Amino acid sequence: MLRKITRLGPAAAVLALMLAPLALAQTGAEGDASAVGINYFDFFVVKGGIIAFGLIGLSIVTVALTIEHAVSIRRGTIVPPEAHERIKGLIDKRAYLDALQYSGEEPTMLGYVVHAGLVEAPNGFAAMERAIEETLDERSARLFRKIEYLNIIGNVAPMIGLLGTVTGMILLFAEIHAADAFPGARIVADKVAIALITTFWGLAVAIPSLSIYGVFRNRIDVLTAECALTVEQLLSVFKPGAQQAARSAMGTTAPAAATPAPTPPAEPGATPQPGSASPSTT
Repeated sequence: MLRKITRLGPAAAVLALMLAPLALAQTGAEGDASAVGINYFDFFVVKGGIIAFGLIGLSIVTVALTIEHAVSIRRGTIVPPEAHERIKGLIDKRAYLDALQYSGEEPTMLGYVVHAGLVEAPNGFAAMERAIEETLDERSARLFRKIEYLNIIGNVAPMIGLLGTVTGMILLFAEIHAADAFPGARIVADKVAIALITTFWGLAVAIPSLSIYGVFRNRIDVLTAECALTVEQLLSVFKPGAQQAARSAMGTTAPAAATPAPTPPAEPGATPQPGSASPSTT
């Protein structure tokens, strides 16, 4: 239970970080509205318009993706120790067909890669290595594509916020042009602040998204390398001469039986010499 809580710790931290602006706005609305005369929830959310609401929606998507990746991209779902021990036991017993079947049913990267290698076993160890390398590349690329949405959100959110800022400034200058007079400082400050709200939300979404993307990218690199090393150790018994080398290292190599030297066939009519084998008759 403690391990599960530890794994979900980053997701909970991100959730708190993403929802902090909303909580701050609500607190300000309740505590400081009477003193300052500003409702921060309306100021930071409602007045931001559709762009602010869209960025808040992206923040919710980021939290959901973070939780999903924290659950699916971890050692227990990529290189599970129980699957490693099971496959190792089957290979040590030379139950290769059972190992092939078990790895094919194991829904993890380790099982997928081991299965691909065992399928190519009849074609030689070189074919097994190629299959392992190609399968590792394919599975890691799939994981990288999976987390790419966080990278997209992190790069698009600031541009969406900048779009809202530019739109707000255009509307402000349009209002000044229509009134043919420069409004007071309070009105200008209010309008500019509202225009900058979308930039605030864009940065509030982009910073956690890019940070989380970097964390998961590094995690995929580490787990993929660990999977490659584990598969190499499991299937090293298929290397040419690996079993003979293991026996020699353990000192269990049986001495080879002496093979008698072949006796040359006797010439026709020659008398067999003592101790020599007589040619067989047909």
